[in-house]
Amino acid sequence: MATTVYSQGQLDWHRQQNIQHRNQRLSKLALTIVCGVIVLIFIFPIYFWINVSLKPLTQIFTLPPQLGIAKVSTASYSVVIGGRPYLEVIREEAESNKGTGGAGTGGYYAIPFLRDSLIIAVGSTTLVILTATITAYALSRFTMRFKQNIVFFILSTRFLPPVVAALPLYLMYKQFGWIDTYGGLILVHAVVNLPIAVLLLKSFFDDIPQDLDDAAMVDGCTRFSAFWRVLVRYVAPGIAAAAVLCLIFSWNEFLLTLYLTRSDIRTLPVAMSTFDSSSGGTEWGFMAAAGTAGMIPVFIFILFVQRHLVRGLTLGAVRG
Repeated sequence: MATTVYSQGQLDWHRQQNIQHRNQRLSKLALTIVCGVIVLIFIFPIYFWINVSLKPLTQIFTLPPQLGIAKVSTASYSVVIGGRPYLEVIREEAESNKGTGGAGTGGYYAIPFLRDSLIIAVGSTTLVILTATITAYALSRFTMRFKQNIVFFILSTRFLPPVVAALPLYLMYKQFGWIDTYGGLILVHAVVNLPIAVLLLKSFFDDIPQDLDDAAMVDGCTRFSAFWRVLVRYVAPGIAAAAVLCLIFSWNEFLLTLYLTRSDIRTLPVAMSTFDSSSGGTEWGFMAAAGTAGMIPVFIFILFVQRHLVRGLTLGAVRG
């Protein structure tokens, strides 16, 4: 039986290879641990929010805090989603209750607030995507005077927070009778989200060669047909990314919506602010249930567009 004899150089080489492989495994392990910790940091608030929504009302503030759920209770969801009477649930869940919170005894039913948020978010996102796609295509493909100035002007509208325009918008909306209207809120949300969508989609159109437009028009397409049948498919990841961003911004918008609504229309963030009162305290169980229910539509939308979303967020770069 033959035995293999290694020289000292070969042994040193094998030793170095083993050290490199071990270092690579340790680096991957360390990177995995760091990524896991970061993911846990981001997921923990969501988990804690869901945890609070599923606890009995009397166990939310137990000391020491319980990260697990000893007993699952759907009392908060039965009020927020099911519309059960507030006092009936309180009598079942606790022996005594201090105050009824800012929303009163019948203001915790969140389905109308979710409906209002959905109408406004979907409406404004649709308006933004339609407008931004055409605008971004024009800025990317057509030669015009002061083009860079136009792009800078669009970008400059994001220099200040939208709330600085709350008072002028309120005075204008009051004059036009647009307070507490779906159309008014959809329009203002679209105006706020339009610049970021235009800049994001323009970067995608810039990445598509002009030759693709020319080839489509040589084959018989009009300018609009080339845009609609060919280019839109290439920028689908950018459209998905822009739609998700616009939907989330609109869904979470609070101050402008608070200024431009009274009582007929209330989005979920505005409605949840009434769950807190200096006289009645904060109804954390109902607030957590409403917040958890408010996450679901956004998650569903992201699941529908996830095929394009990752590529859209990684390939799109805002350029002038």
